[in-house]
Amino acid sequence: MTGKDPQVIFMPSGRRGHFAPGTTVLDAARELGLGIESICGGRLTCGKCKVQVEEGEFAKHGIVSRAGHLTAASEAERELLHAGHADDCRLSCTACITGDVLVYVPEESRAQKQIIRKAAGERVIDIDPAVRQVYVQVDKAQLGEHRGDWRRLQDALARDAGLTGLTIDLPALRRLQPALQQGAWGLTVILWNEREVIDVRPGYAEGIYGLAVDIGSTTVAAYLCDLRTGEVLATESAMNPQITYGEDLMSRVSYAMMNDDGTEKMHDAIIKALNKLAGQAAHTAGLKVRDIHELVVAGNTTMIHLFLGIDPRELGGAPFALANRDAMDIKARDLGLRLHPAANVHVLPAEAGHVGADNVAVLIAEEPHRQEQIELIVDVGTNAEIVLGNRDWLLSASSPTGPAFEGAQISAGMRAAPGAIERVRIDKTTGAATFRVIGDERWSHEWDLAAAHGLDGKPEYLAAGICGSGIIEVVAELFLAGILTADGRFNAAHPTDRLVWEGRRGAYILATPEQTVNGQPLYVTQDDVRNIQLAKAALYAGAKILMKRAGVERVDRVILAGAFGSYIDPLYALILGLVPDCDPQQIAAVGNAAGDGARIALLNRGKRAEAQELAHTVRYIETAVAEDFQDEFVGAIHIPHASDPYPHLADLLPEPVAVETAPTRRRMRNR
Repeated sequence: MTGKDPQVIFMPSGRRGHFAPGTTVLDAARELGLGIESICGGRLTCGKCKVQVEEGEFAKHGIVSRAGHLTAASEAERELLHAGHADDCRLSCTACITGDVLVYVPEESRAQKQIIRKAAGERVIDIDPAVRQVYVQVDKAQLGEHRGDWRRLQDALARDAGLTGLTIDLPALRRLQPALQQGAWGLTVILWNEREVIDVRPGYAEGIYGLAVDIGSTTVAAYLCDLRTGEVLATESAMNPQITYGEDLMSRVSYAMMNDDGTEKMHDAIIKALNKLAGQAAHTAGLKVRDIHELVVAGNTTMIHLFLGIDPRELGGAPFALANRDAMDIKARDLGLRLHPAANVHVLPAEAGHVGADNVAVLIAEEPHRQEQIELIVDVGTNAEIVLGNRDWLLSASSPTGPAFEGAQISAGMRAAPGAIERVRIDKTTGAATFRVIGDERWSHEWDLAAAHGLDGKPEYLAAGICGSGIIEVVAELFLAGILTADGRFNAAHPTDRLVWEGRRGAYILATPEQTVNGQPLYVTQDDVRNIQLAKAALYAGAKILMKRAGVERVDRVILAGAFGSYIDPLYALILGLVPDCDPQQIAAVGNAAGDGARIALLNRGKRAEAQELAHTVRYIETAVAEDFQDEFVGAIHIPHASDPYPHLADLLPEPVAVETAPTRRRMRNR
């Protein structure tokens, strides 16, 4: 393989490489350590190794991808795909590379299914949903009496439930007369917001359900809830398929700018994903999709624009104008969502151009506006949202950290799937690493690679890559061990044999060949370290700008929100300089707070009014135009920081080391 060979990029993992023409897509994936299901071993019998080729110019990746950059499908392949209702796919075992191509691996084709850790948190919620049921007995129609069945239902609702001024959705009106006949004039009425009849059922019938959704740049989480009890019946999550069009927000905005159908493509992608998640959740709970009567959505402003099919290009530059800031209620059918025919979609409000409904959802979940102490809330993700304040004042900002924390832009990065390194410890004397992968609770030094089975110590999963929590820990551990200097350079003077060099650019061997799935060393490169430094510096600088604007020098408590934030060790967050100094005991991970906030708004309509008020109360600070942002950013690139004190780490931080600039260590193998 050479740099002149065709480039293949796999999504959503972000793995990429150059491969000789004629290499199958499956072989390319395997060489990159990416698992694709292939039960039949390429014999064209199982049809499990399906992939999709994305067409178009992808400026973010620097390639033009065409379906014609793979060899044509044989008749046998076409028949197998047609039988599996996958005519828009290719089989990776037989499709050979002839040119640059961007390949999307559907979830069902991934050998290592991602573990998206977005479980619903434990929250105390007062149940008062917008959707509720009322049973009424409707007057029978009488000869000579001409009110009509809808008027008789209105009268019954006014008499028995005190409800007036109601409207009725057309599909419900169509079902009214048959339901009255079947129920012997007894009727269960499903109402939305005390304003609209959205369904009628014959006789007495229980069961109303809703879906809370957090649309993240990288992942999408959905929580199916019983609207009467508040119980979470099912949790489903998936990669955001829009990642194919750009790993971060600005990349997707750029894609919309550069492609006339870009907005439509990304809108269709998220709608398909939500329909799939809703179907999976309903199936898990033993329900039908049409049983879902309401959907509450949280997401950043770009995600909300694309969800609604609104061109996001105005968010790509100053003044970062959003189409709508306030909450919205829309019929699900108008968006192409396959829920109950009259289901309502409630979109939470946004604060500003780049602090959206997801941050408002975090606010109603964590309630910093009710606290005495000063809290710093950081929703760690591709685009980090930051809130600082207490019951007297609140400031917010957005920080474009990029996808490095999610494992993207990292040479061996991967999502949180079995085999991903998630915990790392490095011996300060030898520089050797021990690690733990997702799917196996043992550390790597406890593995017996020669054992026959797991009971004897054979690992269930070898190292396939490194996920976000792992990359944070390895960078922090490298710094504590003296292998990395405070400015992020590898120290050639360290006696470890884990350092290898290409010229003056170093890399660290995190996993040895026998510890990896592809039999190749797993490296942490200088670029990997740099990408983490840039990401954490952007986050820290955003937090520091808020502190300066508020006139505070410290925070009392730090809250790490988001699925990824839940798996960051607070101590390593401090060592890396991800957040300002704070007592580690006062750093808490709260899980997917945005998803929890969406769930709270689903189950309590009063919280929707509170969300609307908060969205207009929080003072938004535009860090993109802050004159001092660059200064704060530069200082924050250092580990943990070039000048800001970290008194809580006084006993942990290493002494400054002299850097050897003429490495003599062995060279890196071809990667």
